[in-house]
Amino acid sequence: MTASSAKAPAKLGAAFHNLFVSNLATNLGDGVIRTAAPLLAVRLTTDPLLISLIAALALLPWLFFAIPAGILVDRIDRRLALGLANGVRVVLATALVVLYATNSLTIVALYVVIFVDGACETVYDGSIRAMVPSLVQKSLLPSANSRIEAAEAVLQNFIAAPFTSLLFAIAVLIPLGTNIGFYALAVVLALLLPKAASGKQFTTPTTEPRTRWYRQFVDGYHFIMASRMLRTLWFFSTFTGVCFSAATAGIVLFLVKTDGLPPALFGVFMLSGAAGGIVGSLSASRFKRWLGAGRAMAIMNVVSCLAIILVGAVPNVWVSAFGFFLSSAAVLVWNVLVMSLRQSVIPGRLLGRVHGTWRTLLWGSMPLGSLIGGLLGRIDLTLPFLLGGGASLLAGLIFYRFVSRLPDPEDVDNGDIPTSDPGPGGLILEG
Repeated sequence: MTASSAKAPAKLGAAFHNLFVSNLATNLGDGVIRTAAPLLAVRLTTDPLLISLIAALALLPWLFFAIPAGILVDRIDRRLALGLANGVRVVLATALVVLYATNSLTIVALYVVIFVDGACETVYDGSIRAMVPSLVQKSLLPSANSRIEAAEAVLQNFIAAPFTSLLFAIAVLIPLGTNIGFYALAVVLALLLPKAASGKQFTTPTTEPRTRWYRQFVDGYHFIMASRMLRTLWFFSTFTGVCFSAATAGIVLFLVKTDGLPPALFGVFMLSGAAGGIVGSLSASRFKRWLGAGRAMAIMNVVSCLAIILVGAVPNVWVSAFGFFLSSAAVLVWNVLVMSLRQSVIPGRLLGRVHGTWRTLLWGSMPLGSLIGGLLGRIDLTLPFLLGGGASLLAGLIFYRFVSRLPDPEDVDNGDIPTSDPGPGGLILEG
């Protein structure tokens, strides 16, 4: 490498783009299954409780499998973990096609498919989050995560959902069969990733004895609790997540009964939040450059809370659409930057376990927020937005200084030694 090229700005290389395309295929598959599952459930039962279990079973695996998945991601080649997760999904998608084609699909069988698919997602999500910092420099983490988040929003909300709904009306087997191809392509691309994506370069220090797998359940917890910054950010993020879950738990009833939105337009309304998420994802890197990661996160947290309060304070469908657009945009800026910070702080050998522990508390607490929101909604449908948004705003103001002083990802040293050879298609420097 010449002196001039050493000073050139780094860019996302072919290895990341390989991972990115694999993730695109996976997100298309996720969008299809998430849209198809409730549509299939409606064909199998008219019981609202049985249908509602579809959404619950999709999230439940995070409570039970996030930490075991993290241990797996840290112990084996992460390319293999990614391939195995989507490989099982290929089998699930094929089974779903066979069951439906032979008129053998039952609501219980659909539950099993959704639950196992959710368990695979814990492995997949942990793998891809751990791979990104292996393939790009720390200064490029916000840009890489922005692309991943934006692509997920576009594919799942603007492409996969309408694609699946439209084809369902023509022939159910078309979207279900296409899903097999999406996941199969993702498996092939994952296995073609360079060695740098394996995570094997992040070995356990010789001074740190390798513990048995079942003793690693608390490794992520111990690492988070030992860091004042991560510990505070973990509990703050969890509290905010519970507040937002409470605020949005009864969004359908609020829009229909308070804002007067026709039920048939609910799906159209939700595109406002999806559009905001895309804008936020693509803007995160710019806000980080303008304000610094910490200040951008602190400001966006306050903006998202104010937007949620606005929805409850001014019951109007257009105001609600604007509020959801603004809140989603701000939340995605936060998500991209907080993910980038975690990836830079956590040593590569612990990324899976810490990520799994983080998600267990954060996502495992959200059903509690939904329950609180439902109870508040019984009193008045505006209360969840006002109280949930107000509580999260208060927390955001109390911790504003703490969040605003969080470092940029490239300013953190987690002790990892960057790999000098990312492999074919790895990180490149443009001269």
